[in-house]
Amino acid sequence: MDSPDLYLVKQQFTLGAYKSLVDLTLPDPDSPDYTPTLVYQARAHLALDSPSAALALIPADSENVALKAVASLARFITAEADEAGRDAALEELRDLSVEIEGDDAEAGEWEKGTVRVLAGTAFARAGEVEEALETLGAGTDTRNLEAVAYTVQIYLSINRPDLARKEFERAKRWAEDDLLLQQIEAALGLATGRDAYADAHAFYTEQLANPSLSSPRLLTARGVARLLRGELGAARSDLEEAQAQMGGRPDAETLGAQAVAAGLGQAKAADAGQLFSQLESEHPAFPLVTDLQRKAALFDELAARYVVPEVAAAA
Repeated sequence: MDSPDLYLVKQQFTLGAYKSLVDLTLPDPDSPDYTPTLVYQARAHLALDSPSAALALIPADSENVALKAVASLARFITAEADEAGRDAALEELRDLSVEIEGDDAEAGEWEKGTVRVLAGTAFARAGEVEEALETLGAGTDTRNLEAVAYTVQIYLSINRPDLARKEFERAKRWAEDDLLLQQIEAALGLATGRDAYADAHAFYTEQLANPSLSSPRLLTARGVARLLRGELGAARSDLEEAQAQMGGRPDAETLGAQAVAAGLGQAKAADAGQLFSQLESEHPAFPLVTDLQRKAALFDELAARYVVPEVAAAA
């Protein structure tokens, strides 16, 4: 069982309170909480798009497979525009995934699970969806709830909510009322519209009421839920507060939701266009941007094939 301090660390990471987590003082190196806390803190830096800060935390000579996996993922993110560097980082993660399966592997179950999650994350980001799902244990009786959460996200990203729900239902048999399980259910609710998004909205509202937690990502998530429920004013309020908590620089999800909110409301069309242009410039790989680009290219292709028929001359 986790100590109270480590439980809080995991809660902060699960709910996206990354800023609080990176500011946390690490426990004594002799504490059993030291390595898990260091891993979560480094991963929080990655979530804040700061792979260099994550690498700076990890001792270069560490033999812990979880820490080595975090470092490899950080190198992958740093080198995503550099094919050779990216491929080298992916190979490191493949090697670690093989290492933890050996009979002589010294890693514990938590370290092994962390390696699978981080490797699966990198494979998914590289477009290797099948490899990611296999690494995460999709379709198996894995007891790694974080791997289940990432599997669900991958299935939702490829429009397979049916398979995502199967993973969730399988995990419900043993995960009971775990916080991460509730978050998975909320994500499914957002993707499928189940119960008019009520479960997702209720989950985010409940977590935001926690006085010991500050997470702009929760505000963004509730803002999205409110957008989907047609509550535009409340949604804008959540998204504006999320942006303020991010120091005035919204992340991709918040900015994307703000662009959608502007397009749905009474705001000037120029406002929505300006927000989308900012999203396109700062986050060119964001799904909303790439999806619109694909549709625009398809429209242009079809338009080029269309031949305007000649007007028939009057008899």
